[in-house]
Amino acid sequence: MASFQTKPHYHILDGLRGVAALVVIVYHVFECFDWTPLPHGYLSVDFFFVLSGFVIGYAYDDRWSQGLTTRQFFVRRLIRLHPMVIAGAVLGMVCFFIQGGVTWTGQQVATSMVMLALLLNMFMLPLPVGACADVRGNGELFPLNGPNWSLFFEYIGNILYALLLRRLSTRALAVVTALLAIALTAISLHDGFLGVGWSMVDGGLWTGMVRMLFPYSMGMLMARVFRPTTVRHAFWKCAALIVAVACLPLALPAMPAWCNGAYDAACVLFLFPALVWVGASEAHCGSVTERVSRMLGDLSYPLYAVHYPLMYLFYAHIGFHGDLVPIEVLGRVWPVAVCVPLVSIGLAWVLKKCYDLPLRRRLSHLALRH
Repeated sequence: MASFQTKPHYHILDGLRGVAALVVIVYHVFECFDWTPLPHGYLSVDFFFVLSGFVIGYAYDDRWSQGLTTRQFFVRRLIRLHPMVIAGAVLGMVCFFIQGGVTWTGQQVATSMVMLALLLNMFMLPLPVGACADVRGNGELFPLNGPNWSLFFEYIGNILYALLLRRLSTRALAVVTALLAIALTAISLHDGFLGVGWSMVDGGLWTGMVRMLFPYSMGMLMARVFRPTTVRHAFWKCAALIVAVACLPLALPAMPAWCNGAYDAACVLFLFPALVWVGASEAHCGSVTERVSRMLGDLSYPLYAVHYPLMYLFYAHIGFHGDLVPIEVLGRVWPVAVCVPLVSIGLAWVLKKCYDLPLRRRLSHLALRH
């Protein structure tokens, strides 16, 4: 595994991943209010999927011919992703107990059910609707750390890549991607948005699968045909567009729902692949841009993986039980709202340095020995 040739690293793409992670955190902070500055913040997850597909294809496509085995690939991906999955699940359990150990509606939850939810989350086993271990009572796939639904689908994408997608010719992969684009557009227009996949309610498991598979396949296709283009200050322009996409208001009440669905689909089908393409083109950026990108890239995954349990404490603090809270309440709780992202960043940094990196080094060493 150590003998594979190291490729140039796309620091700009790492930085954009960090920007998208920050957008997700702010989106979740305002998710409990009846107004949000980032109504389309959920689309940042779709940007993650495009980026992941591109990076996986770029990093591994030519390594199979160098002797990379399926087992080695899975070991590498598990070492990269799973330590923070476990950390997020444990943190979710701790925060759940601190906020009172109750569901959204205030019902007490048995400790045994919380432990079962923890075990399932640590092994990335999703919950069906109505399961006893649905400790928050919200129908989430992973109730102790909601955003794990996207990591669950990321795992599925990795499995499909290793077993099937990497074996397809570029033309066949393009056909598959086109079919998935049609399916994604149909789902988005029908539902009126793409915020699906976090629950099994109303076929969410299958719609979530399509939501992951199109951008993931598109990213892999782009990695095969990528040719750099020249765009000055690509990182800052792409970062601004990621934030701008999230800021655009949802369709007005007088507009049909498919208008918002069309916007979501257009972002995922066209804009996000273009942002990844442009971001990958800026191989040599200024020192300031590279430092910012490195910092954001280093924090992006741990930040995304562990921030949501802190939302349980914030929601309990403001009395959020499923019904949206008037935005006027923010005037009273804004110091806590500001602290949530800051504490998330600090916690992610500590876990990255003191837990994630040391554990991954140890696991990589053990993998090399075996």
